Amino acid sequence: MTNQMQQIQITPDPYAPFNLSQGITIGDLLFISGQTSINGEGELLHSGDFMAQAELAFKNLDNVLKAGGSALDNVLKVTIFMKDMRYFEEIVALREKYFTYPYPADSIIEINGLFHPEALIEIEAIAVKNEKFVDPKN
Repeated sequence: MTNQMQQIQITPDPYAPFNLSQGITIGDLLFISGQTSINGEGELLHSGDFMAQAELAFKNLDNVLKAGGSALDNVLKVTIFMKDMRYFEEIVALREKYFTYPYPADSIIEINGLFHPEALIEIEAIAVKNEKFVDPKN
């Protein structure tokens, strides 16, 4: 296992102007920056639509994980920042859609604001590279 940090490269990279990485790998671990409902140019999409923003945030998370040699199945910990906890049940449904057993550890935090006044959700994650869970019960 190498201990050298490497930036996860996404093209186009809407985070580059802000001097931050989409994600960093070190050894077999990936640390993924908060993913939101943005396109490749950094424009917020789906203003006012929580579910559409959340779906795109999960898809952007998946894209960064894949670029780093991982996948949603390999997420160990996820932190979800939301502007309104009324959408908690929707988050539970999306976690079931995008993650598999054993579901990742999770923190869901209601906050006052995100990078854009109309952003409703941001998702960050910690994952491992190319690992699959083996159920010890089988």
